[in-house]
Amino acid sequence: MANLKTLAKDTAIYGLSSIIGRFLNYLLVPLYTAKMSAESGGYGVITNVYAYTALLLVILTYGMETTYFRFANKSEENPNTVYSTTLMTVGSTSLLFVLLVLAFLPGISGWMGYSAHPEYVWTMAIVVALDAFQCIPFAYLRYQRRPWKFAALKLLFIFLNIGLNLLYFVVLPALYKSHPDIIGKIYDPSVGVGYAFFINLFCTGLVTFFFWKELTGIKYKFDWSLLKRMLKYAWPILVLGIAGILNQTFDKMFFPKIYKQADVQTQLAIYGAVVKIAMIMALITQAFRFAYEPFVFGKSKDKDSRETYAQAMRYFVIFTLLAFLAVIAWIDVLKILFLRNEDYWVGLKVVPIVMAAEIMMGIYFNLSFWYKLIDKTIWGAWFSGIGCAVLILVNVIFVPKYGYMACAWGGVAGYGTAMVLSYLVGQKYYPIRYPMRDIALYAVVTVILFAAMMLPVENMWLKLAYRTVLLLLFMGFIYRKEHLAPMLAKLPVVGRYFK
Repeated sequence: MANLKTLAKDTAIYGLSSIIGRFLNYLLVPLYTAKMSAESGGYGVITNVYAYTALLLVILTYGMETTYFRFANKSEENPNTVYSTTLMTVGSTSLLFVLLVLAFLPGISGWMGYSAHPEYVWTMAIVVALDAFQCIPFAYLRYQRRPWKFAALKLLFIFLNIGLNLLYFVVLPALYKSHPDIIGKIYDPSVGVGYAFFINLFCTGLVTFFFWKELTGIKYKFDWSLLKRMLKYAWPILVLGIAGILNQTFDKMFFPKIYKQADVQTQLAIYGAVVKIAMIMALITQAFRFAYEPFVFGKSKDKDSRETYAQAMRYFVIFTLLAFLAVIAWIDVLKILFLRNEDYWVGLKVVPIVMAAEIMMGIYFNLSFWYKLIDKTIWGAWFSGIGCAVLILVNVIFVPKYGYMACAWGGVAGYGTAMVLSYLVGQKYYPIRYPMRDIALYAVVTVILFAAMMLPVENMWLKLAYRTVLLLLFMGFIYRKEHLAPMLAKLPVVGRYFK
């Protein structure tokens, strides 16, 4: 239990930068949707370009983040050598990537459909290269159990990014109307969407300077033999990562190439905006991952490690199902907060589908550690590859007819396939007694309550009250099922109500 408390503490701190920080960053969604109508397709451009950068980030880190944790925790390896070797390797490949993009910029821009705006491409190429390089110092902070600096740097980026976006999409456009001669020196309305990318570049570059201590306070040593062993461990993780990120971004990258209707950018803008509401599930998974990855490798030598992993899975499922119902219960509020333009509301029907897919992805992540702990990462490549193939197949076959609804169901099919395969094979090679009956019970109760929330209620306030009652019923069910009274009784102020 002490180990789980440590995990919960670190998850909470990392959540400050991932859940809270990304939530603040999601304030850009109502800003963009308010300033860019669905018909303009501007938000579709942002969705499309960022989908490519997500894939490129996985390629440019090529599994070295997880590999660093694995080798830094090996008793026969020198943690400093592992860190410096990883840092120099990822830094070199990131620099090479930027040089190649700049060398072939016209062709790349034309293939992506942005021949008129090559600045979108080179700007985000530099951003993704810096992000890939920063992954290693961020991993170093997690290895050293320094979540506060990790969170501070992530939040610095978020607040600076939001502030500059407000400046260039709200304040300066308003001032430009009355003082074009003065404001025109720092703001050009013709840049439009491009400011989102330029701001990202500035913020990412600034954060790099705050790693001065992590980059200069070590003794650099490059070990070729170590690198070969690390790459052997990492390449299946790269395949796994590519397949995993394609599960998340394939629809957004290739939607313009598959969906041949005239309103393709409008449809992509709607889909890209509404899935942001569903991404709260991805934020929870990410916060859990930041704490859970170093926790698992550090815990692997303990006798009770498998029991701890099983309990961690239990609480992860419970919490994500609770978050799922909370989003559904208050989606009428969330759509007003996030989607300022009602043109986007038509796409809200994909939210529960995308959230279900994200829950499956989170479970798959939890299940994935068995093959990492026995150094058989090739299994992860197979599982993610098969899941990705299923997702792509669903998209290619059904998107031309059903549009972005097929994208949402493709995620469920892809993640669901990888999740089931990982569980079945994992029980053979690294059996863990997960509380399957309890997990199934929570899932069934969630489905029943979700169906009840979908009953038609015309009055919005009555609907919110009705759905909130159902959400409270689920919380009460968790309270009784998990025997939370003794733990909650220790809380200050409110604890006396649980005694």
